[in-house]
Amino acid sequence: MGRTDDLDLKILSELAKDASISVPKLSKKMNINASVVYSRIKRLSKRGLIRKFTIVINDEALGFNVKALTGINMDSKLRDNVLNELFKIPEVREVSEVTGRFDVLVTMNARSLDEMHQLISEKIGHVEGVQKTETFIEMRKTAREIIYPTSISK
Repeated sequence: MGRTDDLDLKILSELAKDASISVPKLSKKMNINASVVYSRIKRLSKRGLIRKFTIVINDEALGFNVKALTGINMDSKLRDNVLNELFKIPEVREVSEVTGRFDVLVTMNARSLDEMHQLISEKIGHVEGVQKTETFIEMRKTAREIIYPTSISK
């Protein structure tokens, strides 16, 4: 495969901030020739370090004002059913199988607390194999900008 150097990490950091930035703008910002930036991005994609370019949607602007993380304990014999049923629920954004006191963590969005309550009690609570849930409502979220450290130790 190839090595990842400081320039690759700088490019990844910039693209993580704004994947829609054009190669000419990125090359100007980094003071690197555009053809070098383009070939590096192409190589990073080919190597699988860049999986896709995407957007971040403003859920609040669409009316999804309540976000929650729900821990679920499930009957391990019904694991496949639980996972399949969870993904049939439109408000479910992400499902992660985890270690610790829960088997699964589910990230969900809803328009209101009442809608979230209904989602958890009537949809998730009725999935065959779900034994117990514990929900954490997001009050405030602070995210930091992704910056990949340069000078990788070899």
